Amino acid sequence: MAGQAADGNYGNQQWGASADTGPEDGDNTAEEKNNHTGCPRSPTVQKCELIHVACVCAGHNASRDVVTLVKSVLFHRRNPLHFHFITDTVANRILSSLFQSWMVPSVQVSFYDADELKSEVSWIPNKHYSGIYGLMKLTLTKALPSDLSKVIVLDTDITFATDIAELWGIFRKFTDKQVIGLVENQSDWYLGNLWKNHKPWPALGRGFNTGVILLYLERLRRIGWEQMWRLTAERELMSMLSTSLADQDIFNAFIKQNPVLVHQLPCFWNVQLSDHTRSEQCYTEVSDLKVIHWNSPKKLRVKNKHVEFFRNLYLTFLEYDGNLLRRELFGCPTQASPESIKLQKALEELDEDDQCYDFRRERLTVHRVHLYFLQYDYTPTEDNTDITLVAQLSMDRLQMLEAICKHWEGPISLALYMSDAEAQQFLRYAQASEVLKNRKNVGYHIVYKEGQFYPVNLVRNVALKNANTPYVFLTDVDFLPMYGLYDYLRKSVVQMDMAHTKKALVVPAFETLRYRLSFPKSKAELLSMLDMGTLYTFRYHVWPKGHAPTNYAKWRTATTPYKVEWEPDFEPYVVVRRECPEYDQRFVGFGWNKVSHIMELDAQEYDLMVLPNAFMIHMPHAPSFDISKFRSSSSYRNCLNTLKDEFHQDLSRKYGSAALKYLTARKQQPYSYNLF
Repeated sequence: MAGQAADGNYGNQQWGASADTGPEDGDNTAEEKNNHTGCPRSPTVQKCELIHVACVCAGHNASRDVVTLVKSVLFHRRNPLHFHFITDTVANRILSSLFQSWMVPSVQVSFYDADELKSEVSWIPNKHYSGIYGLMKLTLTKALPSDLSKVIVLDTDITFATDIAELWGIFRKFTDKQVIGLVENQSDWYLGNLWKNHKPWPALGRGFNTGVILLYLERLRRIGWEQMWRLTAERELMSMLSTSLADQDIFNAFIKQNPVLVHQLPCFWNVQLSDHTRSEQCYTEVSDLKVIHWNSPKKLRVKNKHVEFFRNLYLTFLEYDGNLLRRELFGCPTQASPESIKLQKALEELDEDDQCYDFRRERLTVHRVHLYFLQYDYTPTEDNTDITLVAQLSMDRLQMLEAICKHWEGPISLALYMSDAEAQQFLRYAQASEVLKNRKNVGYHIVYKEGQFYPVNLVRNVALKNANTPYVFLTDVDFLPMYGLYDYLRKSVVQMDMAHTKKALVVPAFETLRYRLSFPKSKAELLSMLDMGTLYTFRYHVWPKGHAPTNYAKWRTATTPYKVEWEPDFEPYVVVRRECPEYDQRFVGFGWNKVSHIMELDAQEYDLMVLPNAFMIHMPHAPSFDISKFRSSSSYRNCLNTLKDEFHQDLSRKYGSAALKYLTARKQQPYSYNLF
């Protein structure tokens, strides 16, 4: 049902308050002095009072925008919060993952299926760019839980400059009859004088803007809100034919007929930055600002006298490190989630005197994850042979993205390890690239930085788990696939009967030391370049163990796929079914992150099959920071060796006799390092 949360509540520590937020004004009860937690209340809002906030959010862009709004609210807040998101499928997937991994104390999140509400408003013709979702706020009395009495409703393009509790406190200023709190519209839209024959919907004076709304849900239900707004809309549509400003037109027509029901908020609670507004009259000092509303389609490019100041305030939260918002609320009791209890117990069991403590601590770090950071659209193929290229990268590999998109036309799943600020740089880079912005079948997933190590296998797993095809090509971002590899691999999947057998198709890897390369268009051309010394088999001169089992000598003349056996330190790039084992996340930074994965594939009895007409080429780049640490630190290498031993033991416990050969190989080669 629309009135039930589509997903559970998330958060490191959850506030266990009921939806009822306390007495209304005039109720002289003990609860007015103390809420259910026993915290003393201030003159306006109780110290630990739960504040409810609702947003309608649909699609990839709105999901990105709402994060900045949430950051600005969390930055200033001193109260527990419960966010209610009315979402489409896309926004639900993105935001549920984000909040579950964010683990903000004293924050609950609930989701409600917008699809179940569409029939409530789909009959209303709407010209606004927000589409049907721009009408959803009309349905909140039905969408939200029936025992929720009050809620602050916000557009996604809002930025807070103060504690949201101040706004929540205004509910106590409502008269007994008032049910809606709004700020006056700051443009001349509803005055009807913007252009010749401009005919807006009816409004009280200048009308009201619905970017910030205080909804007294309990009272709205009592007066029959659902029927009242419908009758208002039906009546006005007989002459207006459609809405121009979505829900705002209907709210204003309703208020015009029922002015006693509205509580007018001071205009600094919704400073509207569309062109030609009177927003400058809402403040004289910076300290007057409460809420900024980017309600022009131009957003940050809007014309305003103080737009630079507003833009800088917005950018502060846009690039603000969300990890810093995981702070406890002082003086408010919290209810830990099962996930946070389990995590805390695991952390307490770690030995801080262990020389590998930092490695073990990193494995328990919960990184924020923002899935599908950019617009994504993928339609599954009918033949069930589709393959997603899966890779991970950081900021220093961004330059590879355009080339990969030119070489691989199929779907791509990329996990990017970045700070909040770097994620915004990436966004600007992608939006400025003709190649990237024209590719909608690339899923970009941001894993936010935290800790001292690069959690390479965690990042890989994010990309792997969010591939949407039956098969995946597990690669690294600094490799360029041969032209036509996507189609060749799809044919190979059928020829090798991948749907019914356990196979890992090996794509032979080569490398060039030249930054400018005339990319070979065929195997014959590649072999010629190999003979001339323009190309090399990958890492043959520094780490031959990594790819020697591919048997490049055999590959030169092979015309059919051939099987190779696992050998110690083998780390080929492979095509496997999406349900393959995940990467082992104990391996962070440099060393054994891919080797361990191939070992587990072998332990699960995958056949390693080398493809005779496939190849990929590694492009040169500067060494990563983690490989530099590996080369220079003996303790780093010793810890990696310890992790290897533990991995072997776990593999033996998991796969029994099938894993004995790994232990034997380990004893024969106890210290095997690539220091170059």
